[in-house]
Amino acid sequence: MSLTQTPQAERLHIALYGRRNAGKSSLINALTGQPVALVSDVAGTTADPVRKAMELHPIGPVLFIDTAGYDDVGELGTLRVEATQETLERADVALLVLAAPPTQEDLSWAAVLQKKKIPFLTVCNQADRWADPLSSLPDALRENAVVVSARTGEGIEDLRAALVRLIPEGFQQPALTGRLVEPGDTVLLVMPQDIQAPKGRLILPQVQTIRDLLDHTCTVVCTTAGGLSQALSTLAKPPKLIITDSQCFPQVAAAKPKESLLTSFSVLFAAYKGDMDAFVSGSAAIEALTPESRVLIAEACTHAPLEEDIGRVKIPALLRKRVGPSLRVDVVAGADWPKDLSSYDLIIHCGACMFNRKYVLSRLAAAQAQHIPMTNYGIAIARLTGILDQVVW
Repeated sequence: MSLTQTPQAERLHIALYGRRNAGKSSLINALTGQPVALVSDVAGTTADPVRKAMELHPIGPVLFIDTAGYDDVGELGTLRVEATQETLERADVALLVLAAPPTQEDLSWAAVLQKKKIPFLTVCNQADRWADPLSSLPDALRENAVVVSARTGEGIEDLRAALVRLIPEGFQQPALTGRLVEPGDTVLLVMPQDIQAPKGRLILPQVQTIRDLLDHTCTVVCTTAGGLSQALSTLAKPPKLIITDSQCFPQVAAAKPKESLLTSFSVLFAAYKGDMDAFVSGSAAIEALTPESRVLIAEACTHAPLEEDIGRVKIPALLRKRVGPSLRVDVVAGADWPKDLSSYDLIIHCGACMFNRKYVLSRLAAAQAQHIPMTNYGIAIARLTGILDQVVW
């Protein structure tokens, strides 16, 4: 990823829902002015959810999620509808696309959007074929309804304007580093140099952190754990903030100047994507773990297990060193996420640089609903190594 690209996780997620052939894919093409979604008269053309990153004026970077019709049928149709339902956990806003007077199924989906507190517009599509569509809507759907024709372009500008108004106030995520630094501050980054950061590449959290610091007009100095002492000696005064790979927390905490604040990439992203009060509180469950306990490690990335993997190897090793070798640790990756979390005593989630904030908060809400404490890689490592009181966010 270059420093100029907006990661998918940072984009406004706009999900489109509706029956088969309601014109969801055609609507995306009309909104973007590009043939980005496959369109066909054959019902069920869109199978798995299709994600397309775009720039949508005047909103900016967005991610459209084109879903299968929620009226799909058959064995495969059931799977498609389940995949459509899963996108609800990621949607920041939604478009409920209708091409005919609403059925009970349409009204049920509207109720789901309302229950999940997802702001949505009712889009009466194919206006050129549908006489007086607004009169067929119940009051609850008519209030935020827009009449359009994806085929002719009628109403598309009105839809863009309505989308702008729909974006939740304060949608912009919390500051990544802005609450810790001021313009002109010097920040030292202790970069990971393990198998997860292959030679010649920076991983996403590093890139985003550097870009964020540059946006705040900070001076950024990068080093490795082995070069920490030398990097500190070259600076005229201690850096305002040191951001380290969580795995190096003890080493960096021991070497850092007293004046410097300390945090990690994972901790920053936990505060950026989730709820730090909940994560810090959740980390206290580490103290109550026993050899019979069960812990779930959740990674946003999907990759083959690596020899030095932090989630699959290093954190489990730290936990078993504290609790005992019989501690059970399960790992899920990517979109895998158990609906039933009741068998776990603790969930430890990665920094979630690949997920949008809505999805992380949805997972946290699911854990809280089942009374399972949840924390983050960086917070867990800081508590396990006894330096949590030295870490800022």
